[in-house]
Amino acid sequence: MNETLTILLESMVIGALIGFGASAGVARMFHAPKVQGMGAFRTLGELNACENDPVAHFSFGFGFFFNAWASAVGTGALTSDVDHRIVPHWAAALSMTRNRNLAETLHNPRRMAFFGAGVGLVLVSVLNTTAASIPHSLQKVAAEVLGPASEWLINPVMPIVFWMAAVDAGQRTGGWGTALGGLAHVVMGNAVPGIVLGIVVGKALDDLGRTRVTRVLVGAVVALFAVSALLRGVDIQLLQQMKVDVPHWLSRFHDATGTTPTD
Repeated sequence: MNETLTILLESMVIGALIGFGASAGVARMFHAPKVQGMGAFRTLGELNACENDPVAHFSFGFGFFFNAWASAVGTGALTSDVDHRIVPHWAAALSMTRNRNLAETLHNPRRMAFFGAGVGLVLVSVLNTTAASIPHSLQKVAAEVLGPASEWLINPVMPIVFWMAAVDAGQRTGGWGTALGGLAHVVMGNAVPGIVLGIVVGKALDDLGRTRVTRVLVGAVVALFAVSALLRGVDIQLLQQMKVDVPHWLSRFHDATGTTPTD
């Protein structure tokens, strides 16, 4: 059997399974803790940030398509963006094209699984077959061209888009999105996760006010950033940039945990 045809058939099966599981799993997350969900917290936040707009869902997924394609061409591997971002968002966009009822679309595991399987089947097939069809001599060129383009799209284009959405959602949401986005850029190197969390926190405060739930949410976000900064060695980098001596106990802690920052 032709090698390209073999890759296509295998990709169709794998893509359908990936799309089915990822889309059904993320839809089940909206019903937790009554049922067991399956998906990343960032996926849930990013789906909510698109505010149930099919165009926004498609655009968000499309923003990561080039990065996934460049990775498939340059390295022969699929990134986590395929099943965490592209498939769920495109499945949501297709699901809500004619029906905006969340209970029947984004929050419906069966419907999302159906559309996700179709999206995964086509997406993985396109990524793998095009990557396999390109001569090895051109794969390096494609990676060098698409790599920087996808990096520019992810940072700073996507952070700007999400920051504008946060600001447009209101003063409180915009403030939280700006603050957490800036902090995420320093800690994680990309502002999008922080802006998404800022939108979630801001909207929660707008809808619920300062309740126990929102206080726990804010505390969890603060703890998340603190742990992330500690594990990435941001504390040591900050002290070094401020020309402050790093305490020996802190250096030993990072040495023991393998989180010492490298130049």
